[in-house]
Amino acid sequence: MSTKNKKRPKQNNFLRFFKVLSRLVHSLPFKVRRNSTLVCAGIIALGILLSSVTMPKAKPVQKTEASQPTATAATQPATTPAPLSTLPGNEHVIQGIPLISQDYYKAGCETYACTMLLQGLGFDIDEYRFIDNYLIQENFSYDDAGNFCGPDMNSAFAGNLFNGAGIFCPAMAKSMNKFLETQRTTKRAFPIKGQTLAQLCAEYIDKGIPVMTWVTTYMDESYEKLSWVVDYVDENAEHQIGDMQTWRQNEHCMVLIGYNDKEYLFNDSVAGKVVRHDKTLAETRFKEIGNQAVVVRDP
Repeated sequence: MSTKNKKRPKQNNFLRFFKVLSRLVHSLPFKVRRNSTLVCAGIIALGILLSSVTMPKAKPVQKTEASQPTATAATQPATTPAPLSTLPGNEHVIQGIPLISQDYYKAGCETYACTMLLQGLGFDIDEYRFIDNYLIQENFSYDDAGNFCGPDMNSAFAGNLFNGAGIFCPAMAKSMNKFLETQRTTKRAFPIKGQTLAQLCAEYIDKGIPVMTWVTTYMDESYEKLSWVVDYVDENAEHQIGDMQTWRQNEHCMVLIGYNDKEYLFNDSVAGKVVRHDKTLAETRFKEIGNQAVVVRDP
């Protein structure tokens, strides 16, 4: 490669000064050079000091907009939704009722529904503590004659929470009141029978009060699946000892939280989300399971 047009690199001012000074010292006689060495050293030190003082200062790095910390959603104040919102399409929905998926207690839909409702009202409770401490429960058994026995479902949960039958609204309200009596509240759970979902919406949903409702899983048709001899009753029982209790397959409990012109909206622990069901179909399934509901309110 030709170096004819190659530019010489720029020489540092201090280096140039040092070379000139070195040549000057070497041109002097030895005696003078020996005495001048200290002088030169002093001059070199002075040159270094002067060069450091006179060097241009580095400009401070300025933060750009991209380097500035930005506020995240977590730092923003949370807004409290209104208890009841009216959305486009004449949709009325109660806000703030949490969703809890029915992952552990596969037969415990009523407990999951009541836990969602109670948490939505501000109470500190979960499905595990509720079942361990407050749920009225009677297991299935066989009597001496070999009869399959269990409780009146209006009096207690029938079976265990993994593969049992369930519990009806009077016994569920009684279990919920066992919990509410331990809290600093005047609210109590009230069982309701005989009303339609439309009536429950007018009386409770429109006032911001969620409602536990007994319907069916995915609104599938229910049918008689299991029967047993009643061996446990209380003041809410609709059977006597020795009567037969029948349970319908697909019985399910959800929290009614809203409605629109065509649908009812529920918090569904099995689906793990808010579900919408046609009003006519939902009313049919609600009636199949006895038009049962529970609300928590002041007496």
